[in-house]
Amino acid sequence: MPAADPFRNLGVRLTSRGGEIRVFSENATAIELCLFDDRDPDWIVGTIDLKPGPGGVWSGSSRLLTAGRRYALRADGPTGPTHAFNLSRNLLDPYARGLARTAQGGWHSSVVDDEFDWGGVGKPNIPLDHTVVYEAHVRGLTKLSPHLPEELRGTYAGLAHPSTIGYLKDLGITAVELLPVHQFVSEQRLVKQGRVNYWGYNTLHYFAPHTAYATPAAQRGGPAAVLREFKGMVRLLHEAGLEVILDVVYNHTSEEGLAGPTTSFRGLDNATYYRHQPDGTYIDVTGCGNTVDFSKPVTQRLVLDSLKYWANEVQVDGFRFDLAATLGRDENAHFDPRHPLLEAIVTDPELTGVKMIAEPWDVGLGGWQVGNFPRGWIEWNDGYRDRVREFWLTDVRDQRLHGRAPHGIGAFTGRVAGSAHVFDHERGPLSSINFVTAHDGFTLADLTSYDLKHNLGNGEDNRDGTNDNHSWNFGVEGPTKIDSITADRARAMRNLLGTLLTSTGIPMITAGDEFGRSQRGNNNAYCHDSELTWLPWAPEKRQLDLLQVTRTLLRLRRENPALRPVRYGREGEKVPSANDMSWFNGTGAPMTEEDWNSPEARLLQYLGAATPELEQHNRVLLVFNGVDADRTITLPKHDTVVSYVLLWDSADDRGAGRVHSPGDRVAIAGTSMLLFRADEP
Repeated sequence: MPAADPFRNLGVRLTSRGGEIRVFSENATAIELCLFDDRDPDWIVGTIDLKPGPGGVWSGSSRLLTAGRRYALRADGPTGPTHAFNLSRNLLDPYARGLARTAQGGWHSSVVDDEFDWGGVGKPNIPLDHTVVYEAHVRGLTKLSPHLPEELRGTYAGLAHPSTIGYLKDLGITAVELLPVHQFVSEQRLVKQGRVNYWGYNTLHYFAPHTAYATPAAQRGGPAAVLREFKGMVRLLHEAGLEVILDVVYNHTSEEGLAGPTTSFRGLDNATYYRHQPDGTYIDVTGCGNTVDFSKPVTQRLVLDSLKYWANEVQVDGFRFDLAATLGRDENAHFDPRHPLLEAIVTDPELTGVKMIAEPWDVGLGGWQVGNFPRGWIEWNDGYRDRVREFWLTDVRDQRLHGRAPHGIGAFTGRVAGSAHVFDHERGPLSSINFVTAHDGFTLADLTSYDLKHNLGNGEDNRDGTNDNHSWNFGVEGPTKIDSITADRARAMRNLLGTLLTSTGIPMITAGDEFGRSQRGNNNAYCHDSELTWLPWAPEKRQLDLLQVTRTLLRLRRENPALRPVRYGREGEKVPSANDMSWFNGTGAPMTEEDWNSPEARLLQYLGAATPELEQHNRVLLVFNGVDADRTITLPKHDTVVSYVLLWDSADDRGAGRVHSPGDRVAIAGTSMLLFRADEP
């Protein structure tokens, strides 16, 4: 018979006789369960000594361990540089389904009745080639919404309100990726400064939703009510056909460095959960004080159990893993693309169909691992981000200043066509999350308005945040009323969005970029829970124009499968759901090596045809002019193309619908792009 799984059913399980609890600690010599009074949450009404069992799992039961009960753990054990046992300290159960605050500002675990009526609503299961990710902050998305009553603004319920869902559906995205919603806390440094961790990348607990994002009514109702509100949000988004992706932070915890707070893992088994030097110093590849040790089976199991809970019990559609390279580090802290945790996340049958997105780097040695994750993973493509920014911003700046751009169009084209030099053919182009901006870094508007970061408001003397932004202010730092500069900035934003939404791969839009939201040059606004980071719901006229452009581009992406290939093409083959690609220069002739590499040319006509499998045949022509001068091109001739219908012009929307023939000469404005549908008989 197969050996029993020692890590099964960790946490609390309710029974007809109360509840049973199972807790892991390999090094503890004693673990005590403390049960608190229903009316006085600081009053202990019972303690139980847990019994050790196989695999380092301690267990016990109590009739008092029922739904709504607050409880804590206390652990004793050996002393030494890698241990932090203290039998007088209350600790969180790592598998608790709910958390409750104490009068002193601490936390207790809570037993949660997690029953919920899903009403037959299932997951939308949006195919990857149709997926458009919208990265948003639960609070920031709706905090200023005039369409919501005050008590719903900045909450899970506010995100699920018909007005919010209507906006997202009208925009045309398919998945909302939420910045961390696992219960998190602010770092001690920020608390001392009177600041907060707004983004949430400082996780306290992996099984409970962040309480502060629930409505006041749900918060008063306790952990079970908060969980019901979260599930209600997921259900309503699913009813509207929108997926929910969670940004998850398993790489480190809010216990910080050795001087940080001890709330759970450190007190239960510091030596097992975290990476250490022999003297007890933490090995930190996250930049956050500690690193969870994923060479250990129990920490691997913790991640898998957390993912299964959110994916199956809460019906979440996918996860974006912060600093995911950390999850693939072995016992020597070296990244291993065949790490058992990385492979289990995408092969476990209980996680089938769940979208798994890696931020494929961390800050440790050998931490940049873009393209090296196992098949089944999707990865943030920072090379795409940087090259697209350079092409439309800093290259054009250098051309204006020095008369010559530093790069030709070849590297840019490789990114637009799916970064085949990064992701192997078996994984395909849908392994790439294409993005121009994200929560960290400049917003789209600030990319075109600031040469330098302006982070003094973060309290770190402008040292924080990247200096490598590939941005350009077009001559004036910050806001301006100079018409020529505002026009240049508007076109640059249209080019950046246009490139993103016509590129092969999965596009991600940062909330607010669709209408040009600014953070006044702050490229690391992690500690600002204010109007600096909240979405304005009263856009100006110019912002409404950009919003309409975004809607148009998303509609065109849906309507043209040639913009959404599933596989890489192979020369001389017809690969189903791939693109049949042809490349032409400005004269309509096939591209030469000089055309690809010339800093003076920087012009491409890309003719791509979808190879039918699940959708009808479709062919499009994308034209990019990366030179700051108007030009005239000759539309390419092709055996099957009889006409080109202009769908979108980043310089002038008024020409949409105009029909041209192959061989026609067509004007294209400086630094702009055109999208045509190529019609066939």
